[in-house]
Amino acid sequence: MRNRSPFSRLSMRIMGEKSSALDLARGRIVLIVALFMMVYVVVAARLVDATLIQGYFRQQNEETALDKERGQEKSEKARRGDIVDRNGVLLATSLKTASLYADPKISIDPVATATQLAKIFPDLTYGETLRKLQGDKRFVWIKRNLTPDEQKKILEIGDPGLSFAYDYRRFYPQGPLTSHMVGYSDVDGKGLAGIERSFNKILSANEHEIRLTLDVRMQHILRREVQKAITDFTAKAGAAVVMDAHTGEVLAAVSLPDFNPQAPSAKPNSETMFNRVTLGVFEMGSIFKIFTAAALLDKTDTKMSRTYNTLDPIVRFGRKISDYHPEKHNLTVPEIFMHSSNIGTVLMAETVGTKGLRSLYDDLGLTKKVQFEIDEVSAPIMPRPLRELNILTSSYGHGIAVTPLQVASAVSTVINGGMLVKPTLIKGDAPPEESDIRVIRKETSLKMRQLMRLVVTDGTGGNADVPGYNVGGKTGTADKSFNGRYVRGKRISSFVAAFPINEPRYVVYVMIDEPNPNKSSYGYATAGWVAAPAVKRIISTMAPLLNMEPVKNQPELAEPLRQFVSVKAKEN
Repeated sequence: MRNRSPFSRLSMRIMGEKSSALDLARGRIVLIVALFMMVYVVVAARLVDATLIQGYFRQQNEETALDKERGQEKSEKARRGDIVDRNGVLLATSLKTASLYADPKISIDPVATATQLAKIFPDLTYGETLRKLQGDKRFVWIKRNLTPDEQKKILEIGDPGLSFAYDYRRFYPQGPLTSHMVGYSDVDGKGLAGIERSFNKILSANEHEIRLTLDVRMQHILRREVQKAITDFTAKAGAAVVMDAHTGEVLAAVSLPDFNPQAPSAKPNSETMFNRVTLGVFEMGSIFKIFTAAALLDKTDTKMSRTYNTLDPIVRFGRKISDYHPEKHNLTVPEIFMHSSNIGTVLMAETVGTKGLRSLYDDLGLTKKVQFEIDEVSAPIMPRPLRELNILTSSYGHGIAVTPLQVASAVSTVINGGMLVKPTLIKGDAPPEESDIRVIRKETSLKMRQLMRLVVTDGTGGNADVPGYNVGGKTGTADKSFNGRYVRGKRISSFVAAFPINEPRYVVYVMIDEPNPNKSSYGYATAGWVAAPAVKRIISTMAPLLNMEPVKNQPELAEPLRQFVSVKAKEN
């Protein structure tokens, strides 16, 4: 083997040393790169933590603090359920709207912002808005339930301290039309009256819509005609009900004056907020003679031909009872009813006996608070204890005050064949069932329909007649009492009707509070001139909408009674 030269050995040593140096340098570079990468990873992690993770939790904490400050939970409220009429027409619904709030700490120019907000919302005062924007709180409400146009104008202000919260607002598409029955809710969606109040839990949970027995078409008709009567006779107020005579379903119920449920600014006990249909209790005057006559015919064997001496006023328990238009001969039962004789009615009540009359009042639901689906319902007003004199005066409608809803229900019971009617405002999924509780005999109910038809054909209710629909009814005019004394000229004029009276389907009740005479009524403001014409207009319009064809050549129901009538009645 040949020996290597010294030069060769030196070269190999130099190359080995260079390789070791390069390896050392390479290792150092890798270490430095790894260190830099670790630094970059740490910096990136810190950036992520500072900007994303901590920012998220900081935002959550701020939002939670804001939520606590405005007294609301973080989760969005459920949408409130709809209320619809019997045909599915919306009466109340909820729509998502924006509400304006401010974070004063990040408002850039409170003075300019307050100035512009005052221009957008005339109801906001500049000073109050500025006070809110300069406060120490992180959350202050500025304006609830904005329109899209208002929201657009606020965005154009460009103040980062202004923000929007979104929630549901209650809307009432029919306006005042059903206000007293549907009711209204507050800004937070809590029901305060009507169906909104009594079914607040179900509506708040959005379990399902609530369908009412009301028919918006009937409601329009009823409201229009009651308002016309109020206007024509410069009256104080009015109320009306349309009821299914067999099921008690309320197709329409109007109390005027009414209110806008979208903005119920009046106090709960004001004239506009007061529901006269269910809260108002009134002495009904001669309408109560329906129940007296029904008691006479149902509880005694009295014949229609029986006569009573009504020539002179009578005195009972120290009280004088007289007739508004006294007749000059003794009156039969049909004549007492059609002439609306107070004397004859008291004598009929004495034939029945006060115990028997009170018993029928009880059975008809006239002596206790009616069960109904809204909370605003009044109990009858009557003397306690109810003495014999009170029963006698109640026979012609004085001394006992009841609600229009009670009258409609009781009259329905009398004319539908004698089966008890309980009013209802909720439309169930199944067809409504008729009552199986009998109050009076079928024969009595038929006789009462004959008497009520006679009032319209020959008596004081002629202005309610509608050709082809065989209307039967009864007038009622009662002086109002103040501080225990009746005031002449301050009266309730009302009319209750059933049609078609041969086979009744509906009962219509109209009451006008404190009407005044006019030229067209020849100076009268009694029921036959005030309420009866309104009932006629209502039936004339609603019957065709209900697909009820006028009947021609039908036997006159009142004809059998005319043999007991000597002369037509005058207006009462």
